[in-house]
Amino acid sequence: MIAIVLIAIAAGCASALMFASIISGALISLLLFYLAPLPLTVASLAWGPLCAAIGGIFAAVGLGVTFGFPYCIAFVVMVALPAWWLGHLVLLGRPNGAAVTDSVPSGDSAVPAAPALEWYPVGRILLWIAGFAALTTMATLLTLGSDAATITSVMQQGLLRIVGSNDTASAGESEQWIDALVKIAPAAAAIVAMLTLTLNLWLATKITATSGRLRRPWPDLKSTALPPMTLAALSVAVAFCFAGGLPAMLAQTIVAALTMAYALIGFAVLHTLTLALKNRSLWLSCAYAVVVVFSWPLLAMATLGLADAVFGLRQRYLQGRPPPLPAS
Repeated sequence: MIAIVLIAIAAGCASALMFASIISGALISLLLFYLAPLPLTVASLAWGPLCAAIGGIFAAVGLGVTFGFPYCIAFVVMVALPAWWLGHLVLLGRPNGAAVTDSVPSGDSAVPAAPALEWYPVGRILLWIAGFAALTTMATLLTLGSDAATITSVMQQGLLRIVGSNDTASAGESEQWIDALVKIAPAAAAIVAMLTLTLNLWLATKITATSGRLRRPWPDLKSTALPPMTLAALSVAVAFCFAGGLPAMLAQTIVAALTMAYALIGFAVLHTLTLALKNRSLWLSCAYAVVVVFSWPLLAMATLGLADAVFGLRQRYLQGRPPPLPAS
């Protein structure tokens, strides 16, 4: 237990330092800030959610004492809580009632084999990540004001201070750009939060699996699927986007997070539909490169993910493939 506590404190200190590095204003601090959940997530996967909880509490208290209560709350919502809960979900499993192998004889009696474990679905974990992304974005927006007009005004003033343009001739053009950025800021923030949380969980799982401490077998990511009700939730959120005011602004964050979740499902669909290609690795690498460079192809991937949810593209493709040849 002492070893777990020491590991938790070390992980908490690492996450807290990475989170607080944003104060320096250095460019590298932005990368450290986004990777702040990684140490606690590794601790949660390798040594259990209790380890992440201890480390998160220790780090949050330290940040609160050093920088103030708002930093403590921000760290808990953005780093500690997702790291603890997502680590808990990854390790969550239950017996599915089917034996892995036949009974193993032991003396005169046969000892039944242990039942296989049914692990928490990756699609539901992805949905939880989308929920955390939307929650942290909405919490950040609500710290700026209690209504849409106040939040928009605060964001505009902040961007104007960043731009700091004194050129009167370009003032009108700058205001147009700022207005456009303010309109897409909630959705963009939710997308960034979604991507960073997903990346942190993937990296933490890879690190834990490499160290041999991951108790869950590596899942088949190309078969990942969101729960069916996710499409209904997305439709409701899209409808609220036309309500105007604060509800529309908050609904935009939900739509952005769920759309990004479907974009990730689109990549899983792409991995499935390219199974028969000879140069599959090359085509997949090109697809990822195009998405990273241009960003807008994410909409195409989200459309592919939505199409799979509606029409079952992967199921139709796998059913239409010929059975593998018997081994000689």
